[in-house]
Amino acid sequence: MDTEILLRVLASIIAASAPLVFASIGETITEKAGVINLSLDGSIMLAAMAAFAIAFITGNVWLGVLAALIVGALVALIIAIASIELRLDQVAVGFVLALLCIDLSSFLGNPFVRQPGPSVSYAPLPFLKDIPILGALFFDHDWLIYASFVLIFAAWFWFYKTQPGLLLQGIGEQPAAAFARGANVKRLRYFYTLIGGALVGLAGAAYSLDVKQGWSYQHTAGNGWIALAIVIFGSWHPLRAAFGAYLFGALQTASSLLQGVLPDVPTQALTVAPFALMIVFLLITSSDALERFLALLPRTIQRALRNALRGAPPAALGTVFEEK
Repeated sequence: MDTEILLRVLASIIAASAPLVFASIGETITEKAGVINLSLDGSIMLAAMAAFAIAFITGNVWLGVLAALIVGALVALIIAIASIELRLDQVAVGFVLALLCIDLSSFLGNPFVRQPGPSVSYAPLPFLKDIPILGALFFDHDWLIYASFVLIFAAWFWFYKTQPGLLLQGIGEQPAAAFARGANVKRLRYFYTLIGGALVGLAGAAYSLDVKQGWSYQHTAGNGWIALAIVIFGSWHPLRAAFGAYLFGALQTASSLLQGVLPDVPTQALTVAPFALMIVFLLITSSDALERFLALLPRTIQRALRNALRGAPPAALGTVFEEK
């Protein structure tokens, strides 16, 4: 494989992974605030349908993107009200919402199935796209792909380099302590749940208007569950979550390439292989086998790998906070 082909493959992996970057970082933000949004699979699908439908009707792609943001935020709002105000089980509510949104996307999206429609325009960045290697990888895409790059580093900077970001982590770790210091825990949880939900909705728009253009039944099926797995795999850290999204994108691209190389292998097996491998990675990084492997390495390398591969969820994740 020559250099040009390799760069094209890597660039396609980066582009195809953008929706998972949006969804996994969006869910990371939500869970950092102590709320679990388990509706991702349905929310992404409903947002993808809404984005394509609005863009198809209006002819304006960015109105479609806006519709997806609103849909994702509204689904997240239901999660927030159910968990913060009604004190219902977040996992149960999220799972029911996932199923409801999937069915809604099929019902409401029926008139738009297989219809040709608008998509996000290709927008290479002048001068930057001509940089050797980096230009082809990062600056020869469209605005949604560029937005995914910005989101990765903006989320990291917000979490770890700003006072509001540290407060966000506080309400997910020790909400009582944050409340004692004057933080409005409920309001902040609402805010970050809506922000995270909007990003999940943006993932839907990135599928139907960019990466997987158009709309069909079960258009993004399974990717919401993968995004939830990536959040765990990424140890609730935006940079590691982004790495998980790109890893899954690489696995999907590899499975597509292997279909031509291994014609005797059923295409269904290669299609589901990335999902199975992601589960295997998740099991490995959370099992005792990893600890036994790390024990064989020098202490400095042990510490670096352990910090990179493992992380605890926010201590108050999924719990109800009562102001006293």
